[in-house]
Amino acid sequence: MQKITKAIIPVAGWGTRRLPITKIIEKSMLPVGNRPLVDYSVQELIKAGITDIYMVISNVEPCQVQEFYRDNLALNDYLVERGKADRLALAKTLPDHVKIHYTTQDPAGRYGTAVPIALVVEEYNLDESVLVFMGDDFVWNPDGESAAESLIHSLQSEDESAILGVEIPREKVDKYGVLSVQDGKLVDVVEKPSIEEAPSNMINVSKYIMSRDLLRRVVNYVNAHDFGPLDQEYLVTDPIDEYIKEGGIMRVAPTTGEYLDGGSVEGWVHANNVVTGYQSKQK
Repeated sequence: MQKITKAIIPVAGWGTRRLPITKIIEKSMLPVGNRPLVDYSVQELIKAGITDIYMVISNVEPCQVQEFYRDNLALNDYLVERGKADRLALAKTLPDHVKIHYTTQDPAGRYGTAVPIALVVEEYNLDESVLVFMGDDFVWNPDGESAAESLIHSLQSEDESAILGVEIPREKVDKYGVLSVQDGKLVDVVEKPSIEEAPSNMINVSKYIMSRDLLRRVVNYVNAHDFGPLDQEYLVTDPIDEYIKEGGIMRVAPTTGEYLDGGSVEGWVHANNVVTGYQSKQK
């Protein structure tokens, strides 16, 4: 099994779909149960062996994500002084062997899923396969294989990439990018097809392993175009399409978990119901 130790999580942006609450709380920091949304992905990645996480944040201060993953020494002292040392583990949000690196992205600048990936690859000169997760959703599978583990296990060589596939009811596929799959490999991502023309009922939820070759293509794609913020998005599916057409292999990793999306109010409420419902049964 290939060992992957690095992951990219974009969390920049204004979160305009969640206004007005995102005026004061960053979208990725909205609570699901007793933890922020992004932390479900962070903890999943750590369990899968990731030791370096590259978060792409807005250049707007203060940054709540940074505050959450920073040690709070005053809080630690308070807990010890008040006889609550048993809660220190809850206050420590990151194990010592894991490091988070931060890259800033101007929310008024280039827009699209390819941009934050290119920023990280260029700033840190990444030259190895990395996991890419978004910061406002996660796959909930507490009693089974995580999304990160499924992606890693799907690879058959270090030159391959992978994409997570989530099966949904066929009558809902017209709202998503749908995966066209052949022999376990991605052929194409068809954006919002009609129910009749959809190649499958497996959707793209923007969770990937990107090989060195694919990362290079993402950087080249972003640098080769000059889309205005109101013209066109820099979609990561464009360099993925090029990668596949030129012979790159992208494995499709299915998951038995439930995809939970905190980007909408309805999705966020559902995520809270699922997580807290599970936790209440464990007590």
